[in-house]
Amino acid sequence: MTDTHNAFFYGTLMAPEVLYRVCFGTVNPPASRHAHLKTYPAILHHFRRQRVAGCDYPAILPHPESTVRGTYVTGLTKADMYRLDIFEGWSYRRKPVKVKILTTTGDASGKGNVEGEEAEAETYVWTDEVRLLDDAEWDFRQFRREKMNFWIGAEGEAEYAEVDGAVREGTIDPTGGRGLDGSISRELEKHSMREEDTKAEVNENPHD
Repeated sequence: MTDTHNAFFYGTLMAPEVLYRVCFGTVNPPASRHAHLKTYPAILHHFRRQRVAGCDYPAILPHPESTVRGTYVTGLTKADMYRLDIFEGWSYRRKPVKVKILTTTGDASGKGNVEGEEAEAETYVWTDEVRLLDDAEWDFRQFRREKMNFWIGAEGEAEYAEVDGAVREGTIDPTGGRGLDGSISRELEKHSMREEDTKAEVNENPHD
């Protein structure tokens, strides 16, 4: 598959159910919908993960002596990234990083981790005020144990409202916006038409 993205996730998106809900509109899509995604455990060096105060999710900031364990996901499409950007919101910015794929995964403290090859990825780095972050580390296992039900059930639908609203115009699109009449496809078509119009104006007025 060409023109795809690789991403490093370190928070709620480490849970396949949350990732699928964002990208495909359901926590349990058929395998054919997510077959293009491959997931590997990975480590991001020189960043620190902190809990966002009063929230179920974390953020990361550069830190020379810290590491963050998460998931490295390959094969993400433009449409997937479109949804993920909206889901993450304006407090985060997608930035390029280099991660190490784990050939052996150790315990929660990192003891027993064995690092393999380096890979390029994109990840979402906190750009809002630092005072909004707690000093405490965010615990994925605790999230799955205590908070997951608020993200994959009816109570969690509000977390995805902005994503759903951006890619579905009030109706259920079985392709998740990827069909010929899907909202994502329409937005891409509009963008392409604007580029073509711009090129045409330049050709018609080459000396302006």
